[in-house]
Amino acid sequence: MEDKRMLIYHCAKELFSIKGFKDTNISEITQKAGMAVGTFYKYYPSKEKLFLDIFLEENAKLKKHCLQSLDLTRSPLEVVGQMLALNAEGTNTNPILKEWYNKNVFEKIEKLYREENGLQAVDFLYDSFLEIVKVWQAQGKIRKDIDSKMIMMVFAAIINVDTHKEEIGHEYFPQLLVLITELVMKGLTNCSE
Repeated sequence: MEDKRMLIYHCAKELFSIKGFKDTNISEITQKAGMAVGTFYKYYPSKEKLFLDIFLEENAKLKKHCLQSLDLTRSPLEVVGQMLALNAEGTNTNPILKEWYNKNVFEKIEKLYREENGLQAVDFLYDSFLEIVKVWQAQGKIRKDIDSKMIMMVFAAIINVDTHKEEIGHEYFPQLLVLITELVMKGLTNCSE
């Protein structure tokens, strides 16, 4: 049974990567997997749930790569800038993760994610990067008067600005993210680096 689930998963991942979420349907996924549409529903309740599972796995791989690539000897401003740049590059080069920028798809997927994980669920790199923030606070590199979890929400807000390019204007990106990050980090580090 697990083999069929994985076959559906891998066939869907391939189709989502080529055609995107919207233009891939369950019938195509099951045809590629060589099984009936009804079999799909034994393993996944919806196309959205399957896509969410694939998205989360791809996102976890990206976050792991980002964290492993960070030079933690650098200043918090440089590390956060590096993290955001690595995340943006990884998202832009992965067709599954690139759906983050497709507002209609992202809203559906985010809604499903929140329903499954609750309103307190946050960005997928939260736990690992939260530990880095706590270390920086202990070392006096960033402000201790702001809760580390609130600092993580500030970082999440910076990342989410990227999903509003249309409203803000594409001509301002990625310079806008660099400027926001710099201003936020200067406020968090109480310095004029």
